[in-house]
Amino acid sequence: MARDTTDQTPISSVQELTDYLAGGCRPAESFRIGTEHEKFAFFRDDHSPVPYFGEASISALLKGMQEKLAWEPIIDEGNIIGLAEANGMGAISIEPGGQFELSGAPLENLHETCKESNHHLATLREIAEPMGIRFLGIGGSPLWTYDETPQMPKSRYAIMTRYMPKVGTQGLDMMYRTCTIQVNLDFSSEADMRQKMRVSMKLQSLATALFASSPFTEGKPNGLLSWRGDIWRDTDNRRSGVLPFAFKPDFGFNDYVEWALDVPMYFIVRDGKYRDCTHMTFREFMSGALKGEIAEWQPNLGDWTNHLSTLFPDVRLKRFLEMRGADGGPWRRICALPAFWVGLLYDQSALDAADALTADWSVEDVIAMRDTVPAQGLKARIAGRDLLDVARDVVSISRQGLQARKRLNSEGQDESVFLNPLDEVLAKKATLAEDLLSLYHGRWNNSVLPVFEEYQY
Repeated sequence: MARDTTDQTPISSVQELTDYLAGGCRPAESFRIGTEHEKFAFFRDDHSPVPYFGEASISALLKGMQEKLAWEPIIDEGNIIGLAEANGMGAISIEPGGQFELSGAPLENLHETCKESNHHLATLREIAEPMGIRFLGIGGSPLWTYDETPQMPKSRYAIMTRYMPKVGTQGLDMMYRTCTIQVNLDFSSEADMRQKMRVSMKLQSLATALFASSPFTEGKPNGLLSWRGDIWRDTDNRRSGVLPFAFKPDFGFNDYVEWALDVPMYFIVRDGKYRDCTHMTFREFMSGALKGEIAEWQPNLGDWTNHLSTLFPDVRLKRFLEMRGADGGPWRRICALPAFWVGLLYDQSALDAADALTADWSVEDVIAMRDTVPAQGLKARIAGRDLLDVARDVVSISRQGLQARKRLNSEGQDESVFLNPLDEVLAKKATLAEDLLSLYHGRWNNSVLPVFEEYQY
């Protein structure tokens, strides 16, 4: 997230929080696609991570992109920590360990999404090349230890870094040593949100398997296909994972609000300063927990939207839905991940088919799959079926959904062309992580260093 929200609109009731989420409903013809992708910055000569400060640095990359794009700089305690497009549609941000992220504009089709990501990467390469900087597109940092990984001077990250070891064993690895591709998608009504949340929550671990690309840690195999997926199993389970109440037949915006109210906060922003609020839930905050401690103790809408951004379930509900299950990956996967979900969720027939396919999956089935996928990938099972077989069915449904949308490029191709990387995974019966392991044990001669050359942007 590039910029935390400042909105002084006072809030005094739970209903106002529910109404805020419901305000995201929009007609289907206005649905858009917002794609985010992260990548590791490294120096070409020695594969070391790029620090924040210096002539060749993360801050220098941001300043160079600012000059090239004329986007507005986002400043935190005097440091540039992101950029925002003038119309507020797109943004560039940095993750805690210097992972460089594009939060794409809400676009109408996947052809536009792919053009956007290609333009971003081309512009970034132009800025980075004179500094000797390149970018790696996989899901987990393959070489650097936590101590070797730089820390970005962003106020919310300092609060999170102090808090994470209190609530899980892998939160710092999540922050500093993982990358993802995500897509943000719309809903038209509470019922539409409910169905999309249910289907995507059930299938999120399938996306983890299909996009698994984090088999290395600190220079050697870690015994997993998606280290990133395993990290999320013990990061902060009060605010992450599968939400069982999302499977209820009457699940609605208020259910999510009631859950969010009882999750500890990270911070509030007052006068441009971040105040650590990890010792209270949002419900306690609304009940006056800060009264007498600060002058502006009353909660406002900016506090709520910022709190929503610090919740990490497998599918996150804001005024849209965020698909959060996939590892980062090479450039073709930046287009494949949104294609997978758009095909499933933006065509009603496809959505109904995916709903029917997963109808008999219990919460326990879904959690069990989430627990086994990081190690087993597509060899995991769900409700008595091999996940590879399920994946074939789901990708087929997604393709039908994309074809039904009939969004064509200049060559007459519909959006289903972006599923090709997943077709290759299914044909080989092997994930990218398994390809990387084969290379490591073969041509790479038990070294992870070639990954920086062969899988860079």
